[in-house]
Amino acid sequence: MPTARLNVIGAGRVGRTFMRLLKETSDYSIQDVMSSNFRSAQEATDLIGAGRAVQDYAQLKPADLSLLTVPDTQISEVAQKLSDTFDVEAHGEQPSVAVHCSGFFPADEMAPLRKLNWHLASIHPVLSFTDPVAAQQQFKGALCGLEGDEEAIKTVRRLVDRLGADSFPINSETKSLYHAAAVFSNNFTVVLQAIANEAWTQAGVPSEIARKLNKTLLQGTIENVIAEGPRNALTGPAARGDTYVVTRQGEDVSKWHPAAGQIYKAMSELAKELKTRGTTGS
Repeated sequence: MPTARLNVIGAGRVGRTFMRLLKETSDYSIQDVMSSNFRSAQEATDLIGAGRAVQDYAQLKPADLSLLTVPDTQISEVAQKLSDTFDVEAHGEQPSVAVHCSGFFPADEMAPLRKLNWHLASIHPVLSFTDPVAAQQQFKGALCGLEGDEEAIKTVRRLVDRLGADSFPINSETKSLYHAAAVFSNNFTVVLQAIANEAWTQAGVPSEIARKLNKTLLQGTIENVIAEGPRNALTGPAARGDTYVVTRQGEDVSKWHPAAGQIYKAMSELAKELKTRGTTGS
């Protein structure tokens, strides 16, 4: 199979992670790299040692695959600019594939590119991109949600397989709910840890002890949820049906931190439902 030419638009942490991964393969060739800031694109190509940094869309050469690793709210704008720059003839008989990495927006966020007969897909790697080097190491075996046009998904699935990750299908119509689940599982867990640490500090627990408590409880919870599932792993006053403790504790939390008090009350109700019925919803 000939080497696929690939353009990267967006040279931030996600873009650089993919560039690092792609450089290690012989099936894909990083062609042009563009970012909202030319210096960022130049730094990325210099750091990774692949690709040519370009300053505007007119400098992008036709590619087999265009990877849009830009912020979610910029996907549609970038797609429109690509659509305005290229024409169908520039890609010959083989239509290009465009793929973005948003976990929220469907592939059709790039709809302006359909004018060029491009196939559209999205890939959502379910991992943190805080550090591109760490993300590169974690990508092998990671799960990637795919949705979009059938032909584009075939292309992106081959890419995911080549980079050592595993893929699964996402329903375009319910993608927002899918992404919300990831937010609950990951982002909100981090927020809850912050509230817990702030509460321990307010309660007079030394910071070094609070860190140990946080680590011990979080690790134990993860292990129990994986081994037993959420319902069986759940403990605490709401799960025990200790209404007095839940009520008094909720009042104390609200006095200290009104927003956290609302969270405590809502989570206690959901915990009671989960323990009683095995689900938090109707």
